[in-house]
This record gives sequence, C-alpha cells and structure tokens, in this order.
Amino acid sequence: MRFIEEKIFKTLMILATLTVFAFVISIICTIVIKGWHAMNWDMITKLPGGGFYVGKGGGFLNAIVGSLYIVGASTVLGLIISIPVVFYLNIYVKRRSKWAYVARMSYDVLFGIPSIVYGAFGFAIMIYFGLRASLSGGIIVITLLIIPIFIRSMDEVARQFPRDILDVAYSLGATRFETISVALRQIAPGIATATLLSIGRAIGDAAAVMFTAGYTDRIPESLSQPAATLPLSVFFQLSSPIKEVQDRAYAAALTLTVIVLILSILGRYITRRFSKNKLK
Repeated sequence: MRFIEEKIFKTLMILATLTVFAFVISIICTIVIKGWHAMNWDMITKLPGGGFYVGKGGGFLNAIVGSLYIVGASTVLGLIISIPVVFYLNIYVKRRSKWAYVARMSYDVLFGIPSIVYGAFGFAIMIYFGLRASLSGGIIVITLLIIPIFIRSMDEVARQFPRDILDVAYSLGATRFETISVALRQIAPGIATATLLSIGRAIGDAAAVMFTAGYTDRIPESLSQPAATLPLSVFFQLSSPIKEVQDRAYAAALTLTVIVLILSILGRYITRRFSKNKLK
C-alpha cells in the first residue's frame, strides 16, 4: 500500500513539475516568436518618433532607461532600509520576542498586498502634497513595494545563522556593531537572492508605476519628470488595434525578459561567489 501511495504522489509531483515547465516554455516561446521579427536595433536604441504608436519609426529606449532608473534606485534604497531592519530583528532583539513576531507578521502582510494598492497609496500621497507623476514617485512606490520582499527573504536566512557564532564574537570582546560584519558575510547569499527577487518584482510591475511614474516618450533628466517603463510600454502598445504596434509590444516584452534573464544569471554568479565565504 505504501509503495502504491509513493508511486501516486511521485507521479503527481512529476506532472506538476512538467505543467509548470510547460507554462514557462509556452510563455517564452510566445514572446520570442511574436517579438523576434519585430525586434531591430532601432527598437532598443531610439526614442519613439512621431507616429510610433500607429506603426511609424522609433523605438522604446525611453522605457528601457526609465525601468533601469526606477529599479536601480529603488533597489539601492530598499537595501539601505532593509539590511538594518534585518540585523536589528536578529541581533539587537531576541529572535522569538513578541516585538520580532509582530514585526515579521507585519512584513508578511505587506508582502502580500497587491502592487496596485501600493500605487493607489502613493498616488493619494502625491495628490495630498500636490506632486505630479514623476521618476521620484515611481522610485518611492517601488521601494515601498520591494522592502517587504527584502526584509522577509533576508530575515529567513538570518534566522538560520548559528547563534553560537555571535556568542563567540561577543566572548572575544566584539561589540554588537562589530558582530554585524561577521553576520553580514554569512547572510550575503541571502542578500543576493533577496535582491534578485526584488529586482524581478520591481522591473515587471506596471500597476504601481502607472499611478506614480506616469509615462513619457522622453528620457527623464530629473527626478521631477515622468518616466516610462517597459511593462507600461508593453501595456500601451498591446492595447493598440494596429498589428505592427502589437508586435512591438512583444518586442518590448522580449527585451524585458532578456534583461531579467541577464540579472538572474548575474545574481546566481554573485550568490555563488558569496557562498564561498559562508561557514559550513
């Protein structure tokens, strides 16, 4: 009986894995097939020209640069805010204290809030202060979006960090602040993984930046100017009834997929490098 149950569940797991793999391959093939023939050098090196959204010349360089601006700045801000929080919860506060439990539960709730809610919240704040859609608005709302991802991902790694190592550092006369440098080397792979997850969430989000970053055919030259992103470029072009413009939407989606793939490979490489410094 146990042998039959094992076979059944093994078959179900294989089927589930193959189903997920089939969906991934299907999505990638659709994007590549529909976007490749519309892809050319002008798409990634030129700004939208006159009549770009009705099938004329130009490209979506504005969306590529805007996405990199927003994702890069929000990732840096997210790390600056999240790393101290993680170390506070795991070094300065007892790991199983009520305060730590409430904090982790709060971040879990924030983790599950849809991005459009973050966008609506950011939009409401901008209206209250009389601000317009801008690059800074997109950066702020995306930072708020990825902070819970940073904190919960790094916190799970930090909670597995052996407490004995901290006790050894304290016994040698190290302060809590000095002990952080020891812990930082050990949770570096977790930081790299959290960064990868956060970038993937940030660069593919359209709902939040639609309210706060706006959209423009130009590259923003200051934080107060609106900024385009690749997800919004895909959305606007795919909404067009013109087939050529729809094909360009798939080209933008292909570009976004390639950027995420490059970042994923880079993240795996960095994680592997940091893992060499981790104590076994």
